[in-house]
Amino acid sequence: MVDKPQWKELFKEVVTSGLCTGCAACIVACPYDVLGYDTANGTYRPFHVDAEGGPENCTHGEKGCTLCTRACPRFRDWEPEVDTFRFGRVRTDEEVSGVAADVVLARATDPELAAAGQDGGFVAALLVYALEHDEIDAALVSALEGDGSTWRAVPAVARTRAEVLATSGSRYTYSANLLAYPAAIEQGFERLCLVGMGCMTSAPGAMGARKAGKIARRLSLTIGLMCSKTFDDAIFEELFEAKYGLTRDKIAKMNIKGVFQLWLTDGGYLEVPLKEAHAWTREGCKECPDFAAEHADLSTGGIGEYNDWTLVVVRTDRGRDLLASMVRDGAVELRPGDDDPGAIALMRKLSRVSRRRWPATAVAAPGRLPAPVA
Repeated sequence: MVDKPQWKELFKEVVTSGLCTGCAACIVACPYDVLGYDTANGTYRPFHVDAEGGPENCTHGEKGCTLCTRACPRFRDWEPEVDTFRFGRVRTDEEVSGVAADVVLARATDPELAAAGQDGGFVAALLVYALEHDEIDAALVSALEGDGSTWRAVPAVARTRAEVLATSGSRYTYSANLLAYPAAIEQGFERLCLVGMGCMTSAPGAMGARKAGKIARRLSLTIGLMCSKTFDDAIFEELFEAKYGLTRDKIAKMNIKGVFQLWLTDGGYLEVPLKEAHAWTREGCKECPDFAAEHADLSTGGIGEYNDWTLVVVRTDRGRDLLASMVRDGAVELRPGDDDPGAIALMRKLSRVSRRRWPATAVAAPGRLPAPVA
């Protein structure tokens, strides 16, 4: 009998087992609109509507539909499958941060993009360049709802320089950017860039490896954001306001550099020890093994010695060619990654930490680590 896993298996093996990151790949891949997304009380997980089989099963799955499991970047042997699809081989044990062709430091040359973005504005510069040079039609990103004063992150579609600028910067609560995909398709866009953490940027590779329809083809560029964890939205009231008297509307910008850095609208600045924030770690991050966004075309992180440069891991030919074009046209400037060996060492260290999270009860590959040095 041919194995055709469907929502029933996904619900048991991923959604309710602790492996689900809430990336929403299963939702956008579902052709029957029977999956929803629960954000109440920090849940950030898909759910199945009662009318079509109940929360634990799917009537369409019983008839043979397997698209939700084929889209999921945490289902069964996802890591070697995506490695092979993206890079033509499975990573070695020593490639703890994933397969990489090069590691560089990069930043925007445009002062406006550098100021609006994070850590030198590289991602903002990349999106603007890709849009203006007909590399992509739109980007799936996160934005702040309304005027931004609530600091609630929501999925959004960026199509212009102005929209890239408006959505630049980091949020450390979760936004399932893939949920912006239907809006992008409704507007007629076919070549999309997905910006997100590793849990999201493994999804196009999973879809491609398992032939999950045209979505993977449309997600033609992936930009990964290195990420140790995100936090539940409740951290604003329960920590920042309760302990420090800091309401959401007083926060102008945030970053994490060993501490939670908060720049305030009145010009003030506050540092919150990260250990104080651990209690608000999002459930979907607690077993995620991917710090370095290992299946993106380009992985980016604001780590290391230089606050105005982004560490960039070049992983694919698509990423390498786009970066080379940006350098040629003066959109970004580069430095060798070896200029900041501490950043590379930190990436590997945090990748090891993340891979140790992967539970022994799941498939083995994501938890594999190099043997300790004697």
